[in-house]
This record gives sequence, structure tokens and C-alpha cells, in this order.
Amino acid sequence: MGTEPRSPELSESEPPESQELVVNIGGVRHVLNGSVVNRYPESRLAELLRCTGYEAVNSLCDDYDPNKREFYFDRDPDSFKCVTEVYYFGEIHIKRGICPICFKNELDFWKIEVDFLDECCKCLLGEKNDELEEIAKQVQVILADRGESADTCWGKAQKFLWKLMEKPDSSCPARVIAVLSFLFILISSVVMCMSTIPELQVMDEEGNPVEHPALDSIETACIGWFTAEYILRLLSAPNKLKFALAFMNIIDAMAILPFYVSLILTTVGATLMELTNVQQAIQALRIMRIARIFKLARHSSGLQTLTYALKRSFKELGLLLMYLAIGIFVFSALGFTMEQSHPETLFKSIPQSFWWAIITMTTVGYGDIYPKTTLGKLNAAISFLCGIIAIALPIHPIINNFVRYYNKQKVLETAAKHELELMELNAKAREGENSRHQRAIIKTSNLSLSKNILNTCSDTFIPLLSEEKLHRNRLQSCK
Repeated sequence: MGTEPRSPELSESEPPESQELVVNIGGVRHVLNGSVVNRYPESRLAELLRCTGYEAVNSLCDDYDPNKREFYFDRDPDSFKCVTEVYYFGEIHIKRGICPICFKNELDFWKIEVDFLDECCKCLLGEKNDELEEIAKQVQVILADRGESADTCWGKAQKFLWKLMEKPDSSCPARVIAVLSFLFILISSVVMCMSTIPELQVMDEEGNPVEHPALDSIETACIGWFTAEYILRLLSAPNKLKFALAFMNIIDAMAILPFYVSLILTTVGATLMELTNVQQAIQALRIMRIARIFKLARHSSGLQTLTYALKRSFKELGLLLMYLAIGIFVFSALGFTMEQSHPETLFKSIPQSFWWAIITMTTVGYGDIYPKTTLGKLNAAISFLCGIIAIALPIHPIINNFVRYYNKQKVLETAAKHELELMELNAKAREGENSRHQRAIIKTSNLSLSKNILNTCSDTFIPLLSEEKLHRNRLQSCK
């Protein structure tokens, strides 16, 4: 069954390659051959194999039994099974259910480089690091919101306004502001649509249809709300340049500016250019009011999740567009060629046939252009069947990206709350430890207590965790 493992005192009498190393990892016993362990001489096990004294051994392991010649480690046995793969196969895979960050800590303990991880496990470790960074950012944001206000009156007012306008969950008035903003966006969008109904329009002095004065007043009130909201958010922003360059804030500005530009053109534009050009410019600016519907994304986490899922699905969307582009080119060219034999053909050129191929492959089929020959109809049937297949292929990955990101956001929110709870528990434990020390000092200063009573108290005294074990972080609690 192999040679008996040598004790540290006798390790010099036998070369390390012929020895066996017996280690006990969390109650699980492992026997490793010295020649296998020495493949990586800088690892902790190889150093342990070369040790010649108890002091050196104790610095590398938690305990050693000279009778059993067994080294004890208070580590995760499942992670150690993965670590041993590097000695036999030269690479490591993280088993299912093991936290990647905790496994990296195990690698650091056993002095194994992270480069031995397989590429798939490195990607998993990178994703976990990104999640931890996002959790840290969320915790910092929450702590910043909970932090004390500045000493100046303006600092306190700025922090109050920022929470009121940007943090709907911070207070009841902030939720009311968020609901009002949402309602004003809906009202403004409805008014924009109703203003185009001919029955609701009135004639101006020149006989041109314009918006009804009542709808125009509602639109002005909505713009006043959007303007006040944007100005208050800008004034209370900690970093005003970053606030102004944010994508959603640019959308907010685009939803407001057309109204004021139209007002300026209406009042002073007639003296600078022809009236027709002024009206065309105003009409173009009114169309830009459509941008305010995107303001809903700032109040909807679902729309934000959908936007992020589409960003993560650029590869799948690119494949979809590539499939459609190839199909459009092939079937439009075939349709044009097959329809040339018909005297009343609707396919005048291949570029014109692109429109027919697009509406056919997307199964829209307006009917303005259609084939009249038998081969052309067969080509049309094959084209919309290929279009259905091309559109259906990337749908599943896009849905998976949406579900994955949505679940990830829920996990990150829960993890951030858990991290804050741990911080609060650690703070309370530190306060309890300080008060415990103070009570101990008071007790020891009382000379009336007898030695027996003191010994009895010390026997029943349960000490707090050490400073190192007290502050357990989320990574340690993942085990």
C-alpha cells in the first residue's frame, strides 16, 4: 500500500520524491505521493514535504499529529479536491456549487497560481469579480445616501433635493414626485397625439390648422414641470458635468428644448427668415417631442433591463441582420430574374425588389409588389419560410440575456442589503465588545471581589470572536 509517511524529523533521511504526504482537510484524509507534489515546488504542500522541524510545519499547517504522521488543515475539502487536479492534470476546474472568489482564496492559501484555472473558470471568476464591484458600488451609493449631510445649509438642501428628485425609495414625498413625473409624461404624450386630430384643431388668422388652446395650455404646463424638474436635479447633482452628459438626462433636455426653440422662432423668427421656413422649423421641432416618451425609462426598471439586454445581445442581433441581408439580396435577385418573363411585372429592378424581399421575409406582405409567375410565387414561399427561421433563431439567446440580467439585478440588490446587514452587525459587535471590556475593567477594579468569584466568572465567560473572525464579509459567508 506504499511506504509510511515520515515525520518532519525523519524527512531528511529519505528523498521527498519517495515520501507520501498525508493531509487531513476538514476531516477528509488525503494521501499524496511526493513525486506528484514536487511537480510544483513553490506550492504549500511541496514546502510542507521539505520541512524538517516542527516550527516550520506549524507555520504551514494548522496542526500535526506525529503518531499518525498526518497534517491537519481547517480548509474546505471540496475546494481542495479541485486544487489537487493541478498536480495530476496541470489545470484546475471549479466544481459546481463552489464560490469562485472563495476558490481563489483557497488557491492563494495553497500557493497555486490562478493561471492554472481553465478558461471557462477564469470567465466565471471574472464575472464574479464584476458582480462584487457592482455590489460595492451599490453599497457605496446606499451609504452615501445614509451619510450625514454637509455642515452648510446649501449642502443640506442639495442632499435633500437630490434624494427627493432621484431616490424615489428614500421617502414618501420622493415617491410622490416620481409618480407625478410619470403622470406628466403620460399626459404630455397623450396631448401630443390628440393635437393631431383635425376635429380638435382650430384655424388661425391665415386659415391654417393649429393646436387647440386648451391642449396648448396643458402642453405648456407639462413643459413647465419638466423644466423645473430638470433644473432642480441639475442644481442638486453632486457632479453636474457627469449629470449633464448622462444619456437619460440628454433625453430629458431634448424633450424640453424644442418647446423653447419653437417659442423663440415664433416670436423673433419671422423677422429673420420667411414665415414658411419658420413654420417648417417649428413643425420639425414639434416632432422631437416624441423623445419625452423615453423619459419613462428613468422611472421603470423593466425598461432599463430591456435596454441592457438588447445591449448584451448585439451579437445575436447582428447575426439576425446578417441572415436577413443575405436572404433579401438572394431572393430579390431571384424574384427580379423570374418575373422578367411576365409582361406586367412589378419587379422593375433589383434595388426595387429589396422592398418586396424585406416585407416578405418579415411576413408583413403589404401586397403592393407581388409575383405573378409560378416560379416567382415559389421563390416568395421559400423566402418567407427562410425569413421565419432567420428571425426565430436568435430570439432564445436574447430572452436568456434578459432573464439573466433581471435575475442578476435581483441577486445584486439582495447581496447589497446582506452586506449592509453584516456591516451593521459588525458595528454592533464592536460596540458590545467595547462595553464588555469596560465592564471587565470595572469588575477588576473592585477589590472587594474574592479570587474564587473572579475565577468562577472567568470560567463561565464566553469571549467574543477575534477581530479577524468578527468581520466576516460576504465572500466568507458564501461557503
